[in-house]
Amino acid sequence: MGMSTGGGSEDGMMSEINVTPFVDVMLVLLIIFMVTTPMMTMGMNVNLPRAAAPSMDVPDELVVIGVTADGQYFINEHAYPLEELLPKVKNMVEMKPDQQVFLKADGAVPYEKVAALMALCSQAGVQKMGMITQPGDATP
Repeated sequence: MGMSTGGGSEDGMMSEINVTPFVDVMLVLLIIFMVTTPMMTMGMNVNLPRAAAPSMDVPDELVVIGVTADGQYFINEHAYPLEELLPKVKNMVEMKPDQQVFLKADGAVPYEKVAALMALCSQAGVQKMGMITQPGDATP
């Protein structure tokens, strides 16, 4: 009645699990996720001026920041020069940090001005931003 201290079975096969392939796969997945995660968080969601989308719940205190076709900027129907928008939006965010802002732009406004409004809202600290569109079919 002898005891075996070799760590294996009588026929010479190892009874240990080889985890090297598992570790290799996990490291590859880790690298893939590290590379793709920043790509998913960068960028902005943009809706076209006409969209067939369901309506959103509108908050009680609706804040609309927009630009007209002739280049005038406004907050809730009050016109302001572009230079005055940032301090006013910052003040709104300081008073109510979870304030949702809706962007409204005429269809003839160049995308550059809409992007400038979005950047301005981001600089002011707006966390929730939506776009106001006309209901209907999207046109190419």
